[in-house]
Amino acid sequence: MSKSLELAPTLYVEAAGIRFAYRRLGPDSGVPLVLLQHFTGTMDAWDPAVVNALAQDRPVIAFDNTGVGSSSGETPDTVEQQAADAEAFIVALGLKEVDLLGFSLGGFLAQVMAGRNAVKVRRIILAGTAPRGGEEHLLQVVDEAFARNARDVRLPLFFTPSDASQAAGAAFVDRAMLRQADRDPDRGEAVSTPQAQAIIRWCAEADGHATLRAIRQPTLIVHGSDDTMFPSINAYEMFKNMSSGTLILYPDSAHGALFQYPETFVSHVKTFLDA
Repeated sequence: MSKSLELAPTLYVEAAGIRFAYRRLGPDSGVPLVLLQHFTGTMDAWDPAVVNALAQDRPVIAFDNTGVGSSSGETPDTVEQQAADAEAFIVALGLKEVDLLGFSLGGFLAQVMAGRNAVKVRRIILAGTAPRGGEEHLLQVVDEAFARNARDVRLPLFFTPSDASQAAGAAFVDRAMLRQADRDPDRGEAVSTPQAQAIIRWCAEADGHATLRAIRQPTLIVHGSDDTMFPSINAYEMFKNMSSGTLILYPDSAHGALFQYPETFVSHVKTFLDA
C-alpha cells in the first residue's frame, strides 16, 4: 500500500449504486482505521501529518462519501443516510471489523455507526464533534470565517486568533496542499447545502442521549478548548453520557485541534487504539 496521503492513488468501489472514491495507506494487516470527514471536506482536506503517521502501523482508509469530491451520487441531507452510505462503502471493501475516526460531521456518522450493527466497529475517535441535540453555530461561524478574507478559510474556521494557533494553522494548510496530482474536486453547494441541513437537523433533534448510550465501544473524544463551531461543552456532554468515553481537551485550539497538534493527536490515538 502507499505510505503517504500525498501520493496514494485514488481507487474506486461500487456500492448501493454509488461509485466511492478512496485512498488506502499503511500495512495490509490489522484493523483498518476508516476516516469520516468534516463538513464539505474531501480526502484532500485531511492532514498528511496525521494520516501518514497513523498509517505507519495500521491500515488507514480515507474516502469521499456520496456526492463528495470524486465520488458519484447526490449528497444526502440526513446524518442517518450518510452513515448508511459509509456502511455500504465499508461492506463493499469486505472489511470485517473497523475503527472509526470521525471529525466534525464525520463524528456524527461515527456515533450512529457505532450504535448499530451494520458494520462491526471496534473503537471510535470523535474529534471536534457534537452529540445529537448538541450545540452548533455552523452557519454563523462559516459566514464569519469567510468575511475574514484569510489566505485559507480554514485559518479562522479551524484555529484560534493567537499567533501560535495561526502559525500551526498555516503549517496545516501547507501540508494539506502538498498533493498536486489527482486532487478531489470541490462540488460547492451541491455538498455544502445538504450537509449543512444534516448538521442542523442532528443538533436540533434532542434524543435524551439515547444515541450516546447505545455506544458500547471504547471512545476517545478529542476537542479544541475554544471550538466556536461546536463548543467544547459538546465534548463534555458526550463524555458524561457514554459508558466508555475518554475526554481530551487541547489548549488554545479551535475546531481543527487535531491538525494544530498533529504529533500529540497521533500519539493519543495510537495509544488508544493499541490499548
